[in-house]
Amino acid sequence: MKAKYIFCGVLALLLASCEKDFFSTNSPSAMDVSVFKSAEMTEQAVTAIYNTFGEDKSFRNRLCGGYVAMNTDIEYCNKSGGQAREAATYALSKGTGDLSTSNGKDPWAYLNSAIERCNVVIDGICAYSDTTDATFRYLLGETLTLRAFCYLEMVKLWGDVPACFSSFDGNHIEDLYIKKTDRNVIYEQLRSDLRWAADLMPWSAGCPGKAANFTGRASKALALGLLARMDLMYAGLAMRPDVFTEGGTSACSVQYNVKDAAMRQELYQEVVWACAQIIKQEDSKLQSSFEQIWRDFCADVTDYNQSEFIWALPFLDGARGQVLALTGLKISTNAPEALINVHWDKSGSTSNGKVQGMIMVTPTFYFAYDTKDMRRDVTICPFQWEYDNGSGTSSEPSAFPGATTSEKKLYQKNGDASSMYLGKLRPEWMVREYSSNEDCVDMPVLRYADILLMFAEAAIGSKEGNAPTDLYGLDPQEQFDKVRTRAGLDSKTLTFDAIVDERAFEFCGENIRKYDLMRWGLLKERLENTMADLAALQDGTGKYAGRCDSIYFKFRQDDQYSKKGHAYVIDTIVGLRLGDVRPADFDKTNGWIVKAFYTKTDDKGVETKQLDPKDYYLYQEGTDIDMHQYWPIFEVNINASNGTLWNDYLY
Repeated sequence: MKAKYIFCGVLALLLASCEKDFFSTNSPSAMDVSVFKSAEMTEQAVTAIYNTFGEDKSFRNRLCGGYVAMNTDIEYCNKSGGQAREAATYALSKGTGDLSTSNGKDPWAYLNSAIERCNVVIDGICAYSDTTDATFRYLLGETLTLRAFCYLEMVKLWGDVPACFSSFDGNHIEDLYIKKTDRNVIYEQLRSDLRWAADLMPWSAGCPGKAANFTGRASKALALGLLARMDLMYAGLAMRPDVFTEGGTSACSVQYNVKDAAMRQELYQEVVWACAQIIKQEDSKLQSSFEQIWRDFCADVTDYNQSEFIWALPFLDGARGQVLALTGLKISTNAPEALINVHWDKSGSTSNGKVQGMIMVTPTFYFAYDTKDMRRDVTICPFQWEYDNGSGTSSEPSAFPGATTSEKKLYQKNGDASSMYLGKLRPEWMVREYSSNEDCVDMPVLRYADILLMFAEAAIGSKEGNAPTDLYGLDPQEQFDKVRTRAGLDSKTLTFDAIVDERAFEFCGENIRKYDLMRWGLLKERLENTMADLAALQDGTGKYAGRCDSIYFKFRQDDQYSKKGHAYVIDTIVGLRLGDVRPADFDKTNGWIVKAFYTKTDDKGVETKQLDPKDYYLYQEGTDIDMHQYWPIFEVNINASNGTLWNDYLY
């Protein structure tokens, strides 16, 4: 469906973008063919595509995490008081409130607008540009890649969507309304487009101008990486209509996108080919430290040679982007006043600089990590930043070394079993201050570690075991072990189950897990298993029989985090590993703090279970989990579609 938003796509190249430095010039109208005879003006037209990503309810703050890719066996949506039910609430709302508005400015509209802008640029370059010129070839490849990225996002969110691969010329009014299309048609087009884009574009170092060695612009590696990601989706399972039916059907089931096993093997072979090219060219991109990946990312390190990211959607300091503000390590209301690199509005607003912590991690996943795995304590934080303004309101004022009750203190407040925050994006790792809710940290999209694990998975043919015949001289076990070695772990036999686990440990919180589980046909099974595990963890039964009821911890002073006063971080914590017991030297007078971890007692002495299924659940009770893998198409978009859109999956 294009409807009225297609005109925005055609005319939007009048807009100025507000992303990176190269987006700073007003773009001319794409209606003038002279645009595509100038490399500089054509690049400005490409920047208008990126501009769409920065709009309200686009990637700026709705497609960047928390709302998408939730819930899974390892992550859940923390919006509105930490209730895991929020993700289901948003999915079932058909696009009201935070996701959609009556004016149609929502994720569906902006993705379609971005695709139309891509179509305008692609058609313009092909018709009017000198495609023997390296810069024009790069810009064409970049735009093909951006269009593929947008379509992959749409398919992940809605399943079958309209397929439109040419710009609106104004001659046929019916072209304003494109019917919903079987997603396999889109997959086939994107396979062709991404291979073409990979041929057009060089590796990052050879990209023209400011695109060279910049993680915010496309390169050959991104085109090949998205091709691999898409092929794994295409070869995998998905909730689909049993028969694609115009107007909708309730006859839907989880099934292979491609019924022919030989075709699926061909797709795995293409994944191996695409990943092998990247591995042979860019194997130095695997960073030696998992923590440093995220420290650099939060510190705006966008030099391709210094980053593990093949592509991160770019935002600019002072412009738009709420990736960290929504999904970073939680900062409570007053903590921005003291936490380094965060600005607190002295006018009285407590929203400025606050981090919502919208992605939470299931506590069972914390226990799933090997205790030697160096990724765990980067990925999961059993605390949030808190600030005691000197009124003595902090929960453990006597435990801070050398501090008085009235002293102002910034500290890491330890929570309970339902307070495991995602720690990959942390405001204290930023190198610049941010205020309001626009932190402008880039959005993670594709890391080199994903290339290694996609290669390993495709090399064994996923769960079917129909492995490709040519591995291009690379050992899949070796590629798999590179990721584990970096995490401080020993080699592990490469199997499908090992891939399922390793991708969880590596990519938690990066908007990947849900779509992995969907293509493996494991979403429902894993969600149900996790709910059972949460109940067992709460009760200390089964494999969690050795858990400790309470946690014990100490603080140490570390003022590097505070821009005024003292800061305290958790120095020692006991009780978060199976088999932990009360420390032998436990004594509240020597700084130890003890907290109940699986229960909470209110002011009236009423005790509640933190992981009680009545309050803590990952899916809407009474619904078919698989039927709600996707968002419904929002009603405002269906109503504007002239009958060309509809919802399946019992929406």
